[in-house]
Amino acid sequence: MTKITRITTQKRRKNRYNIFLDDGHGEKYGFSVEEDVLIEFNLRKGLSLDQAMIQQLEQRDTFHKAYALAINYLSYRMRTKKELYDYLVKKEVDDEHIPKIMDRLEQEHLLDDRQFAEAFVQTRIQTSSKGPLLIKKELIEKGVAASIADNAIQSYSYETQLAKAEKWVTKKLNHRKKDSFQNQIQKLQTTLMQKGFSQDVMKEVTSDLYDEKDDESEWTALQYHGEKMLRKYKSKYTGFKLEQKLKEALYRKGFSLDDIQAFIDSLDDD
Repeated sequence: MTKITRITTQKRRKNRYNIFLDDGHGEKYGFSVEEDVLIEFNLRKGLSLDQAMIQQLEQRDTFHKAYALAINYLSYRMRTKKELYDYLVKKEVDDEHIPKIMDRLEQEHLLDDRQFAEAFVQTRIQTSSKGPLLIKKELIEKGVAASIADNAIQSYSYETQLAKAEKWVTKKLNHRKKDSFQNQIQKLQTTLMQKGFSQDVMKEVTSDLYDEKDDESEWTALQYHGEKMLRKYKSKYTGFKLEQKLKEALYRKGFSLDDIQAFIDSLDDD
């Protein structure tokens, strides 16, 4: 039987203790444990330990170290179950300890995917221009169940989505840009969809923009692209064929047929 001869506090970690043992051949260092394990097993000088108990203590200490590692990981911000699981695997925590650690943290309300999802949605609403569909995608990528993600994004009201999308569109719409107004609208619509807003939000936000169309800017943009296309095609085509090529190219750029015809007529006047 082995007895504990001394228990000393580690210099660098005051909540960790070195256990010295004597198995009949003199004192020697045995192992170290966290304070929680020291208290849980009432370790003290003179206590007799058999090999099975020493192994149990070492296993228990390994669990406590892994649990402390998880607590530290959670201290920086909330995590999903998947994030914590992946982290513990990366840190090479024993497979048998991981589910126990996660169960304990759930019981202590330190690991909760529903709570994480709700907080995540609110943070995204406050700090980003992302729509609910993209936020839901992010949650699922973090390991949150789709049903939990669905419930969480319900707090992202339609009115808030509209206000956020309108603010972003107003900021991005540039009347001085050398794109047709229609092309700018289409690009804004595409980006709104990519940012996770629904078609209903996208259509409602962009439908009001047509009232803001600036005819002078549109004509300037049309002239820019028209002259560019003219330089491209005039060495290959003439007459009606050249006119058709110009019309096709400018129509693809989002300009109206009336404006395109006006531009072509202006060429005849030169």
